[in-house]
Amino acid sequence: MTRNTKEENGINRRSAMLLSAVAGAGIALPHEAGAVGSIKTAAHQAPGNCTTPRSAIAKTQYGKVRGFVDGGVFTFKGIPYGATTAGENRWLPAKPPKPWDDEYPALIYGDNCPQNLHDFTSIEQSFLQDWDDGPMSEDMLKLNIWTPSLTGKRAVMVYFHGGGFSFGSSYELPSHEGAQMARHHDVVQVSVNHRLNALGFLDVSELGGAAYEGSANVGMTDLVAALRWVHENIANFGGDPDRVMIYGQSGGGSKVTTLLGMPSAAGLIHRASVQSGGGGLIPTAEQSKEYARQIFKELGVGDIAALQKVEWAKLFATGNAVAAKMNPPWRGFFVPGPMPTTPRVGWSPTLDGKIINVRSFQDVAPEVSKRVPMLIGSVSEEAGIYRNNPTEAQWREQLTQGYGAAKADALIAAMKKAHPEKQIRTLSYGVAGLAIRNNVQRMAKLKHDQGGAPVYTYWFSWQSPMLDGFMGAWHTAELAFCFDNTKRCEQGTGNTPEAQALAKKMATAWANFARTGNPSQPGLAWTPSDPVRCQTMVFDNHCGMIDDPEGAVRKILLA
Repeated sequence: MTRNTKEENGINRRSAMLLSAVAGAGIALPHEAGAVGSIKTAAHQAPGNCTTPRSAIAKTQYGKVRGFVDGGVFTFKGIPYGATTAGENRWLPAKPPKPWDDEYPALIYGDNCPQNLHDFTSIEQSFLQDWDDGPMSEDMLKLNIWTPSLTGKRAVMVYFHGGGFSFGSSYELPSHEGAQMARHHDVVQVSVNHRLNALGFLDVSELGGAAYEGSANVGMTDLVAALRWVHENIANFGGDPDRVMIYGQSGGGSKVTTLLGMPSAAGLIHRASVQSGGGGLIPTAEQSKEYARQIFKELGVGDIAALQKVEWAKLFATGNAVAAKMNPPWRGFFVPGPMPTTPRVGWSPTLDGKIINVRSFQDVAPEVSKRVPMLIGSVSEEAGIYRNNPTEAQWREQLTQGYGAAKADALIAAMKKAHPEKQIRTLSYGVAGLAIRNNVQRMAKLKHDQGGAPVYTYWFSWQSPMLDGFMGAWHTAELAFCFDNTKRCEQGTGNTPEAQALAKKMATAWANFARTGNPSQPGLAWTPSDPVRCQTMVFDNHCGMIDDPEGAVRKILLA
């Protein structure tokens, strides 16, 4: 398949990330690319030092773990919350790790789930995002913790990485490293690796029998297992098991909304933030079973033991090929046009009626999380890809093909009027931003109308000065700010005084929300949203509440 064909069909890695953010659909990814960057063990914005004192030892129910102290933060990486998922454990629910007698060296990140390594389409994009790929294996049920102290009862912030349900890791982007939140905002920060793609979302029950009933959703039940580990162990790391916030960006946002509808996660979640993602038109149990049947047929396997021996890359490639045949045509996220309106098979959770019994925040705000406050938002230039640089005529042609001439003309006129300071290139990235903002408002309305805990919404529109400022606020740009990591991410932020000031406000809001369920702070009151006014916190060089920012423009897409 040529690069152009892949782009036209929307099956590059970044397309998968964004598609899952809005539609929850599985999608094929490109050939494996080489790893870039390095796995950074520490980066802090103030002078500090790294030590390995005996005081950096904590108890877990499986044994003691030894971490390190960096810049005043107790850091533990790669703590097992489950056993290996390889071999006979493939597609079974996560098993507890085997207890250990000696101190476990929780000093480096654990392996990532096997996946295609990142394949950004330009050097500039890789520079801005500073992606980290790392070692991969099926022994990946590991989590990481950053805490100011091993005593106390601090709010706990559990972050789920993006990448759809196909790729990504707890350290894929330096923007979501947790030390700064522990250091400056007095919270316990946690991140998690889990099963993805063919290893996390393939229904093998017809080959394996009753023991594999939940195989289509083990990628999600892994996250429940991680949250249960947090509930049972986080007090030994200075955390409060009754104040746990989950949050995620892009596909991580879809993981958050899925968890909010899972009965097995009830009581483990007390706040939730959904960032540039969420909802999901996930397939039915029968759709996923038929998808699996076609994969087994292509592979020529007829029993679970044989399937468990198939090399991951072959499983993944076969599943992608089958999904491409079964799914209706779709031009891709970066080609303007309506999103899919029917479920698509692929690497995503399944509406199996047991583990997952609702399309959470797609069809309904689930009753099981009615009392959980939510924070939902997105960024202005979600489709920012550096290599895309259309002229106005090219942009108009793209929009016309996707939406028709009348809507294309209306969109261009409205966006140019709203932002005369932005170039056509930057404005073109913003159409996806409007689409995801519509998804934000749709989910916020579901939450509001439920009549339970409040919902807060935000719009991140801070324009990066890097590379001549064309990229604006691209997909993932807000992470450097809500994690207070503008120095660590200076390739994208410039770490300017304006960026540092905004990061302090955003990280404070996220930490306050984790502590209290209200993201307000002195001088920046943040009120809940309702579907009439759509009250929204705008994060930019000037922050504040605005009723439905970009409302007139985003509604053109809905017309």
